[in-house]
Amino acid sequence: MAEATTPTAELAGLGGRVRRALAWSAFNNIAIRLGSFGVSIMLARLLAPSEFGVYAVALTVQTIVVAFAELGLSADLIRKGNIAERAGTATTVATASSALLAVAMCLLAGPIAMAMGSPEATSVVQVMSVTLILSGFSVVPYAVLQREFRQSAQMSVDGLSLVLNAIVTVLLILLGFGAMALAIARVVSQAGACALQFRLARVWPRFGFDRTMAIGLVRFGLPLASANVVSWAVLTVDYMIVGSALGAVLLGFYVMAFNISSWPMGALGAAVRAVALPAFARLTDPSPRAAALHAAVALSWSGALLAGVLLSGLATVLIPLVYGARWLPAAAALVGLGLFGAVRVVTDLLSSFLIAVGAPRTVLWAQLSWLVALVPAMVVGVRYWGIAGAGWAHLVVALVVVLPLHLALVRPYAVRTGVVLGHLLVPVLAVLPAAVVGIGVSGLFDNRLLALLVGGMLTTVLFVAPLARWLPRRFRELRGSTAGPPPESADPDNGEPVLVAGPAGAGHRTS
Repeated sequence: MAEATTPTAELAGLGGRVRRALAWSAFNNIAIRLGSFGVSIMLARLLAPSEFGVYAVALTVQTIVVAFAELGLSADLIRKGNIAERAGTATTVATASSALLAVAMCLLAGPIAMAMGSPEATSVVQVMSVTLILSGFSVVPYAVLQREFRQSAQMSVDGLSLVLNAIVTVLLILLGFGAMALAIARVVSQAGACALQFRLARVWPRFGFDRTMAIGLVRFGLPLASANVVSWAVLTVDYMIVGSALGAVLLGFYVMAFNISSWPMGALGAAVRAVALPAFARLTDPSPRAAALHAAVALSWSGALLAGVLLSGLATVLIPLVYGARWLPAAAALVGLGLFGAVRVVTDLLSSFLIAVGAPRTVLWAQLSWLVALVPAMVVGVRYWGIAGAGWAHLVVALVVVLPLHLALVRPYAVRTGVVLGHLLVPVLAVLPAAVVGIGVSGLFDNRLLALLVGGMLTTVLFVAPLARWLPRRFRELRGSTAGPPPESADPDNGEPVLVAGPAGAGHRTS
């Protein structure tokens, strides 16, 4: 009898745990992004655009490969639990696959860098390959922190990574290492963060191998890892196309714009994603789980849309003010990318929902469709409109292909498409007049700082005012959907996803 009631007892306080974790996650991501923002300003003034472009090539290769390195095992550990029992096998499989890919990345660094139009990035790519091994080795402590909603501990990990990265990067740049400084700093910061993850998760590195467990982990994780690779390809194929077509200097401008456009995803999207996967996985009753998604989409989209509109509309003011006048060409790409960054928050949330309900193959097909649609759009955009065309290509494909496809894929799991579309439309209707007035008024000021402050504050106030009652209502819906315990028979750790009928990108890792 005790076994039958254990899931209910475990989940009775889920709503409170989710809210606390979300608060910590949001605070963590905002703090880390502010810190990263400060570091990026410093780097923009220390590095030339060409050096930034060389590092972008190495980072492109590393992010694609690391997405596959741990085979999606962390998502399966978070989703199904039983981490202690499966830890040895998971560590062995993830570390072995990561090490093999690190060797391959090191050996192929030269041809890859040459193909991306930056042969000088070869040694930087080789150094970055070390991060793959660390990524696979840390799969278990990462899963423990996420499964237990320990976002305060994750903040310590991310904070240490940021501090180490900043100190090592600046020191090596001053010593004349150039782009290599960023690669070495990334390895050092990830190693320190990995060690702290083990300490805070209260686990020790343990290797082992159980054939049955390994098959189960790989069966779920392999499609998800493949989806992660395709997802990163979606977000980095533009680097390849821009770099090969326009050269390292314009690639540096484009990378700067893309990094800025990722602020909503980095601060808001990452905060939601860190909590969404374990929360959706524990909500095994279809109706409350779908209701939670409805409300989460509304709240996430509202914040992301405002941020995206401000980044897009104030691009020519923000970039030279913060990074210096020499980075002004990046504003051309940020106009489209700023809005794309907002849409990414929603599609990532929908992918997390699909992973939580046990549909990694669906996520893989969605990412493949995204990539197939993006490549020709990106080629055309870059050819005729340069880096500005690359930004708009991202936005058009996201709105025309990616978002409708994700909405169709979540429908079998009790998600009401009409409700989601309504929650997306309301903030759009609020932001349009707010942006016209706020950004229009900012153009009256010659002083860039004053233009940024007035335009940002006025747009925000005019956006929030008509949503003053709508947003709290959505928050109450989210609280209500996670407040109660699930049915007695629902067991999130029984090894089988509970589906109504019939995830993208890996969780945030220390890097």
